[in-house]
Amino acid sequence: MVPIRTLTLGVAEPHPLSGDVIAKAAEALRRAEAACHDDGREVQTLRLSTRPVFGDMTPTAAYARDLQAMLDDAGLVYCSLGPATDGVEIIPDLLIGNDALHCTVRLDGNTGAARPAAEAMLRLANGTEEGFGNFRFAALACVPAGAPFFPAAYHEGPASLTVGLQGASIAVQAAQGGLDGLTERAAAAITTEATPVVRLVERVASELGVLFGGIDLSPAPNGTDSIGAAFEATSGEFGAPGTLATAAALTAALRGTTLPTCGYNGLMLPVMEDVVLARRWEEGRIGLHDLLAYSSVCGTGLDTVPLPGDSSADDIARLLLDVTALAVRLRKPLSARLFPVPGTRTGDRTAFTSPYLTNTTVRW
Repeated sequence: MVPIRTLTLGVAEPHPLSGDVIAKAAEALRRAEAACHDDGREVQTLRLSTRPVFGDMTPTAAYARDLQAMLDDAGLVYCSLGPATDGVEIIPDLLIGNDALHCTVRLDGNTGAARPAAEAMLRLANGTEEGFGNFRFAALACVPAGAPFFPAAYHEGPASLTVGLQGASIAVQAAQGGLDGLTERAAAAITTEATPVVRLVERVASELGVLFGGIDLSPAPNGTDSIGAAFEATSGEFGAPGTLATAAALTAALRGTTLPTCGYNGLMLPVMEDVVLARRWEEGRIGLHDLLAYSSVCGTGLDTVPLPGDSSADDIARLLLDVTALAVRLRKPLSARLFPVPGTRTGDRTAFTSPYLTNTTVRW
């Protein structure tokens, strides 16, 4: 059985959140986790998704510290504050020193926030150890509420429980038969793996008295559990001819099931969270424009992309606008989680110590 990457509970209460709300959410998530364990399933993370904080109040660094303390008391290490449309310049103050908090900025219909978002990325790069603060920040375009995956997750409406799988291995297995018939094989494999998860989490949500918000079928990779390996089973090498066709075929499979879905529901191609992608990036086999091209037929946009630390805010802002333009034009959810790496220039190698990231070179 593939691991459950996340069980994400969206809470309806407005900010400022109380310790009681967070404690009850943590208890609900632990009950959901226990039910999954009883079913023999690994649950990697429990996550709390909130209403956009900027829609409820003007957040302060003091509120962020209080929220972090309440999350620590409840034993939760993932909490999304949702997207901002203005006030973006305060986001680094909310995230720096508060490692459970995630936040985003929404750019569709709000392109003037691209430059402040870029400046926030640079502040997070220089204000957190190894620049890892950017793991918890992204720019969004056309991303709806209710996604389970972070940092894009945010909540609207009544409380709900959503789920996301670490499903790269499903795509790899389906790809062994080549590109011909890939969509049909992958759709069948995804349905087989995900259906019992949906039934389980639906039941758990009902027992908790919350809505079931759906499953994000995006086949999330994790290091050696690589989505890049699925591409290399069909095209020989990620970035070679056939890569775009493979992306389109796998995405058609994800979107061709009858399961109740939410979130991106498309391929994730996170450069530094996947050993194959990190290697191909280092070799120069793929670049930013390649990833944007693949995003036109598949998943999440630009994710964990390592940029030189001397990148300018203007350059980063223009890249964010490229992602936004693609999302708006195609009416699909895309995001950009970029890593300007402090102290590096083009061609330097990253030196992240996080177990979640694979080191590679920085470049545009």
